[in-house]
Amino acid sequence: MTIRKTLLTSLCAALLFTGMGGCGKQASSGPAPKAGIDPKIMADALFAVMEADRTIYTRNVVKRSKDAGLVKASEQWKDEDDKGSLPLPAQMFRMASERVSEKTETFSYQLKSPWPVNKQNMPKTDVEKKGFDFIVANGGKEPFYGEETIAGKKYFTAIYADVAVSPACVTCHNEHKDTPRTDFKLGDTMGGVVVRIPLGS
Repeated sequence: MTIRKTLLTSLCAALLFTGMGGCGKQASSGPAPKAGIDPKIMADALFAVMEADRTIYTRNVVKRSKDAGLVKASEQWKDEDDKGSLPLPAQMFRMASERVSEKTETFSYQLKSPWPVNKQNMPKTDVEKKGFDFIVANGGKEPFYGEETIAGKKYFTAIYADVAVSPACVTCHNEHKDTPRTDFKLGDTMGGVVVRIPLGS
């Protein structure tokens, strides 16, 4: 089997698995798979990528750089006097979220918390409040899933725990001048990632 044929076979299998289409004639006379991907599967996959990127940036860029005495991460990384510093992981996450929102309306995501440094990042909708109660109560072990209508549009909303993966996360939040909570520990749920996927009518 040629490489081209192998790639085409793999692509066809992936398309059939996700229900996004078919390749050639169907083998059976049964109903065609539904179009699209289940929003829960999509949300879980998106969060897996977000969590991996953020954890790796925190541990392998921010922490390693600080430990080596090279460059620190700073909330004021854009300031004229602090140009040698890196964005904090939460800032990097927000910038990526804003970039995504410029490129697509397929999904959106935000970092929020019941104890935010920036009060604009409090849970606001009923689903967000219920979701944060759920993930805090279960220690971040399970995500929360729900549906809500915002400005006349229906959304699938998933909320995943944002866990302190590095001592720097804990120190930054506990010592921040605007923090409403100063007793976070490594492994604690500090907030959550809210992923929203618009649902069709």
